Amino acid sequence: MLWDFDGTLASRHGLWSGCVLEVLDELEPGHAATLERVRAGMRGAFPWNRHEQPHTHLADADEWWSVMEAAIAEAVCDCGVAARRGRELAAAVRARFIDGTRAWQLFEDSRAALTATAQAGWRNVILSNHVPELHALVETLGLSDLVERTFSSGETGYEKPHPEAYLGALRACGAPAERWMIGDNPLADVRGAEALGIPAILVRSDAPAPTKAPDAAGAAALVCSTGR
Repeated sequence: MLWDFDGTLASRHGLWSGCVLEVLDELEPGHAATLERVRAGMRGAFPWNRHEQPHTHLADADEWWSVMEAAIAEAVCDCGVAARRGRELAAAVRARFIDGTRAWQLFEDSRAALTATAQAGWRNVILSNHVPELHALVETLGLSDLVERTFSSGETGYEKPHPEAYLGALRACGAPAERWMIGDNPLADVRGAEALGIPAILVRSDAPAPTKAPDAAGAAALVCSTGR
């Protein structure tokens, strides 16, 4: 079972832009930034915005974050913060974003969904376009007992829907004949997987998809009902 993470099993209010605003509110009182301005400043800055291009040269936490911190600093400076201060604040955003005790939370059905598939004999694996420290977030949020492996694009250098994102994870898991992909993104989690013959279920989304479930628990029930 390949599970997406953010938007599927867990969420963070405001995600990246929200995290930037949290840091600015605490460390730069009186700033002129808004969620919309920060979001506009960071648009297109993420590796997954160029998923067709592998970024294995960034498959190191510091290298990966050097690119992201530069984008964050630029967005902050566009809101009127001085350049040197922008770099300091970007480093603070990094520390805040990867802290699983700050703002991250599981959806209410996440553990139940993972428990159901595990009890049915499936191996739960997380496959996500995310930060290099995703495995630590998974552990802090209390999912390690239900998740066998965690694959983050920040470590592998491949973003869904790039084929190697899925294929690399499957190879590392022994190339199982039976596999599913579950996630909230119709491109990254559904069309990309189905292009490789991996059945997929879209959750927590109003977008059209061949197979959908309202949430992770619903997707788990659907998979388990198909038998093995």
